[in-house]
Amino acid sequence: MKKLLLPFFCMSCVSAISAQNIPEDADTLSIGLKEVKVMASYGHDKGVEPVVLSTISAKDIATKLSNQEFPEIMKSTPSIYATKQGGGFGDSRLMLRGFGSENIAVLINGIPVNGMENGSVYWSNWSGLADVTNSIQVQRGIGLSKLGLFSVGGTVNIVTQSTEVNRQGSVYYGIGNDRYQKMGFNLSSGLLPKGWAFSIMGTRTTGDGYVKGTNFEAWSYFANVSKKFGRNHILSLTAFGAPQWHNRRSNKQSIEDYDLHKDGIRMNTCYGYINGQIVPTYSGYNEYHKPQISLNHFWQINGKSTLSTSVYVSNATGGGRKVYGKDANRLQYNYKTGRPNENTSLTPDGLIDYLPVMEDNKNSDHGSDAIFTMGTNSHDWYGLLSTYTNELSKSLKLTVGIDGRYYKGYHYDKISDLLGGAYYKDNKLAWRDPDTKLREGDKVNQDYLSKILWMGAFAQLEYNREHYKAFVSTSVTSHSYKREDPGKYGTYGNQETYPVANVKTPWSNFVPFSVKAGFNYRFNGMHNVFVNGGYVTKAPMMDNIFVDNTPLSNPIPEKIATGEIGYGFNYRTLSVMLNGYYTQWMDKSVTKAIGSWNGPRACIPNIDARHMGIELEASYQPLEWLRVYGFFTIGNWRWTNDVNFTLFNEQNEKIGEYHAYIKNLHVGNAPQTSAMLGLSCMPVSGLTLGVDFNYYGRHYADFAAADRTDEKDRAEAWKLPDYSTVDLNLNYDFKMGTFQGQLFGNVNNLFNRKYISDALDGSDHTRETAVVWYGFGITWTAGLRISF
Repeated sequence: MKKLLLPFFCMSCVSAISAQNIPEDADTLSIGLKEVKVMASYGHDKGVEPVVLSTISAKDIATKLSNQEFPEIMKSTPSIYATKQGGGFGDSRLMLRGFGSENIAVLINGIPVNGMENGSVYWSNWSGLADVTNSIQVQRGIGLSKLGLFSVGGTVNIVTQSTEVNRQGSVYYGIGNDRYQKMGFNLSSGLLPKGWAFSIMGTRTTGDGYVKGTNFEAWSYFANVSKKFGRNHILSLTAFGAPQWHNRRSNKQSIEDYDLHKDGIRMNTCYGYINGQIVPTYSGYNEYHKPQISLNHFWQINGKSTLSTSVYVSNATGGGRKVYGKDANRLQYNYKTGRPNENTSLTPDGLIDYLPVMEDNKNSDHGSDAIFTMGTNSHDWYGLLSTYTNELSKSLKLTVGIDGRYYKGYHYDKISDLLGGAYYKDNKLAWRDPDTKLREGDKVNQDYLSKILWMGAFAQLEYNREHYKAFVSTSVTSHSYKREDPGKYGTYGNQETYPVANVKTPWSNFVPFSVKAGFNYRFNGMHNVFVNGGYVTKAPMMDNIFVDNTPLSNPIPEKIATGEIGYGFNYRTLSVMLNGYYTQWMDKSVTKAIGSWNGPRACIPNIDARHMGIELEASYQPLEWLRVYGFFTIGNWRWTNDVNFTLFNEQNEKIGEYHAYIKNLHVGNAPQTSAMLGLSCMPVSGLTLGVDFNYYGRHYADFAAADRTDEKDRAEAWKLPDYSTVDLNLNYDFKMGTFQGQLFGNVNNLFNRKYISDALDGSDHTRETAVVWYGFGITWTAGLRISF
């Protein structure tokens, strides 16, 4: 019987399926599908495409990920840097060629998942994704894409598993350091009568966390129903999500503080205890659930053309803890220095001491002066993707499509704990009497809506012959932003009165476009050379064009010009790729809070940067049971201009104009030199052993342009010490009667290397004034999967 390959999460509108016409009989509908390909960001074997791509297989994910963060599986890819940041569950970040996730297009089966307002990707929302991922394809640079994507660093397309025609399932149980536990199951119905197929999956993951006070609980679920209608139509309905809560570490600390603290690199100052229970403080707690439901239709129009369409919706709820009130500083550290504020309430061992604050709140005759709020960032996101592909000739293929999205974000703070007080009074929301006594569940500080309308069209023409492949693509998109504020104290336009009620900004409209092209030439059966380039205009992120309820005047699109050239060698057991890239980023916009989350804001437009570098990767398999692989990359990423910026106070009033001196400083927050050397061997049948050596250097601390206002200070940000780590993995396949078993084992950072993974530059750009996060020491996991 032939296989039915169905996407495990969703058969996106950018999928292409070649169906065989198999006649029906009286009892069942037999379906034969040769392949399911996610085409939004695709590539074939190395040496064929005129772009740089790397593929991470399902086996690599199952063998190496263990209890690491999902993006960390990509650290074996050149120019990628992934860290756990503060160490909370799902709090990892990803950098590619020096660009953060807001400038990397992240797709799941071709559907974009970057945040609509700021482009960020919160990996805790996709905690269960690793369990069903078939492959991850990373395209560095412009990429070969069928969507109107405006990524600067590259594209990450996560392709989920398919389900076989036969009934099957599996159960998994794993344990690890710091009480880590993971349980999961996976069931597929196989091909049922009349062509139906069903799949479900679920997991639960818990643990105390490597960092103190970062315990968590995370669930994930998936369900799919698919059906073929007639000979040429397939319909698939899918739903998945990952509800979770986790405690976090949001404060970086000085190196000296880590050295002196009893918890060492596990130190966390974002929590305390109430009645013996861990209670996180500001930014120390997060809960979120971002389900996605999609209805996907594929139509094989004829032997040369297909139409695939997906309608999807995501209704997300959740947010993070804040501390609010005139005494808020009593319950938090200064994030720039890593030290307590003058009036921070602390226990002798440096944890937050809630009891004095709660006692003062209880005895107050005017209500609480410091409370917990939940900064809620929920949204409704509706999308439509549709792609038409036509093979115009044996060597020429045309793809055109549309990408439509409507997004509505709900942003408000609500009281979650009065911390011993009877009520709270707030004068920040104009639609309410400031003397109202507020209690848990009432809104404070902010309450506004953000709306985004996105409509795009794209086209790509590919030319493929025996020795050549070329493509040219273009896209144009309309981005429209609007903010509605029911009533926040502040100013809008030329108005001078307070409060300003029911502010509705006009739509801020942008029409970015992209033009990309590439050419690859293959010769002598083992060599290829390629070149590609593109010019992209990019709408500023919504978060960067509004200061509270006021749009910035004359925001302009960002502009990116990029080019790449490379050479590849592929012959039998040896594969080598060498490439160089150059990216010029112009008119970047940034809006950043200064001092604290509710402090003054700096609006910095027209920042320019240049990212260029060389990447070398190779793989060699001298024996059937032995493979050696690795890469080396070196970059030169710098800011290329000084900029003016405007500073606004907490009431949205303009403080003044300033000048930031950042020209020629290195871009921070990721190492500009990296290398990896790995070895995988199979000494006996069924047993696979692997070791990876990772190296990172020339890593400059992150810094805020608004802090660089001294013309005489042109010093580089502090450079972190170079470091290396070694990871081990084991995978053993065995049979237990009619069952198939897999045993996993991992040890990460085998030699317990102490290293700094993230840093914020200090006042004099030295080790002494920087605040940092350390990477994890040695960690381990072991797991067993039984398939049936």
